Amino acid sequence: MTDIAINKLVVIGVGLIGGSFALALRKAELVTHITGVGRSQANMERARDLGAVDEIARDLPKALKDADVVFLAIPVGRTGETMAQIAPYLEPDTIVTDAGSTKQNVIAAARAHLAEHLHNFVPGHPVAGAELSGAGAANSNLFRDKNLVLTPIEETSAEALKRITKLWQACGAQVSEMSAKRHDEILATVSHLPHVLAFTLMHYVAAAGNGSGADNAFSTDDMIRSSELLRFAGSGFRDFTRIAASSPEMWRDICLGNREVLFKQIDAYQNELAALREMLARGDGDALERVFSGARETRRQWLKETP
Repeated sequence: MTDIAINKLVVIGVGLIGGSFALALRKAELVTHITGVGRSQANMERARDLGAVDEIARDLPKALKDADVVFLAIPVGRTGETMAQIAPYLEPDTIVTDAGSTKQNVIAAARAHLAEHLHNFVPGHPVAGAELSGAGAANSNLFRDKNLVLTPIEETSAEALKRITKLWQACGAQVSEMSAKRHDEILATVSHLPHVLAFTLMHYVAAAGNGSGADNAFSTDDMIRSSELLRFAGSGFRDFTRIAASSPEMWRDICLGNREVLFKQIDAYQNELAALREMLARGDGDALERVFSGARETRRQWLKETP
């Protein structure tokens, strides 16, 4: 055990991220006791059976007593409520960190509810996930070679930041620091917008298949049921829409939490679609090929640079 080792870790929300964090630290032999807090008794029992937690909390004050680190792995829409609940019971030296996919709203919640504890608050976001959810999806290797973004605030102490950084590194994550604003701008482009597109495409296919779309793509005589449409969908469609299997509650909260930035990304993407539509209308194959070639090259370069 090292100087960053945790005697007691409290995980609030023992799902994919919370459970994986617990398992990764246990694998690294950096935690002695893990207490889990969650809404679903069945999920919590599953987490205990898998070794992600040693104890299921029945009482919040008792759960937080002598905690070294509290990890909030919950939908961002519940962050303020949860912070308000834990604030009265936090020990002076307890570090609070989170896994929220949006950071400016999480920091605002912390300022509202953890005002006396901001020196020990380290906002974070592991850019590692899957369409699966719940403790059963937890994986001790989930964060290995994945990006982990920390967005410390002015009040965050150097000691708390250093400890959380080293804990994530022990999980195998590649840790970066940036402002909350910059984080939200970047993630809106490469995470939030893609999820919106995947959810929307699946919704569109279902609507097109039953004729309920606002501007249905099929005439009444040529109506094709969504089951028939999907029967002919190939692996490309499956890959593109994989993330539409993600938690609707979580992504509802992420979209609302980062909506100002997401507005801009949706508008910009709609402009791209409009430009592409115009190329089709003109029958401009050269322009289409240039767009597709540029996109392919960008993806190739990205994959070269990605571990």
